[in-house]
Amino acid sequence: MRILHLDAGREMRGGQWQVLRLIEGLAAAGVESTLLARPGAPLAAAARERGFRVAPLGFVRAALLGRRHDLVHAHDARSHSIAAIVGGAPLVVSRRVAFPVGSRSKYARPRQYLAVSEFVRGVLVAGGVPEAKIAVVYDGVPVLEASAGDRVLAPANFDDPQKGALLAMEAAKLAGVELLLTCDLERDLAQAAIFVYLTHAEGLGSAALLAMSAAVPVVASRVGGLPEIVRDRETGLLVDNEPRAVASAIAELVRDPALARRLGQAARRAVVENFTPDHMVRRTMEVYRKVLS
Repeated sequence: MRILHLDAGREMRGGQWQVLRLIEGLAAAGVESTLLARPGAPLAAAARERGFRVAPLGFVRAALLGRRHDLVHAHDARSHSIAAIVGGAPLVVSRRVAFPVGSRSKYARPRQYLAVSEFVRGVLVAGGVPEAKIAVVYDGVPVLEASAGDRVLAPANFDDPQKGALLAMEAAKLAGVELLLTCDLERDLAQAAIFVYLTHAEGLGSAALLAMSAAVPVVASRVGGLPEIVRDRETGLLVDNEPRAVASAIAELVRDPALARRLGQAARRAVVENFTPDHMVRRTMEVYRKVLS
């Protein structure tokens, strides 16, 4: 099986990490992958460093290589548009975002969609995509060493208006705790006792999953696909996007270390059982075989 992957991301965000982990897992299963990505993008560099075949993303190259592969897998909106225009091998599209479906003609082209959550599946169905063309494939994250840190951590995502760095800062101030804003989550989780993940729209929340894998209890917004991974008072705390509600959740975890420990341990088990890269790769392979059968 030969898969052509397309990703137009300029940064190394959650979706790009999933592409990289998928290509690695497919290689371990004997599947050959080629990645088309933006020149200079972190994903292109990371894939090339790991020995994978990488070429610049563009219409002509996608058209040529799309006819030399068994299947094309587009991983974001821009690459979905490119693949829908150029045609070629059967098209699979990963859908990670929570906003409504746009062009109906563009969304008619793929053979199959990989929705990152049941919530995103519902968005696709509401946009007119037949349910039979949608499979839910959750993100997979590595299981990190359990954290023994004491910091309250949140992503430094000021550049994304849908994210909640400013809200996290306000809530931490109300809770009377110091907040560490991170641009390198995997590195800084070793310092974390609590991870605050706030957003106004979310397909799933792979950053929350990564924190959960390190047994760090998560305070997360009750939006989008987040409730599918952060089960309130079982594997974390869900909150409304209101400063006092967030502050109250942070303060409760600070005051009650036993609760924080229980939530963190349950979160880690949930990742091991359902959200590893192996789970993600296995489920994706099932979809590939269905499309090619």
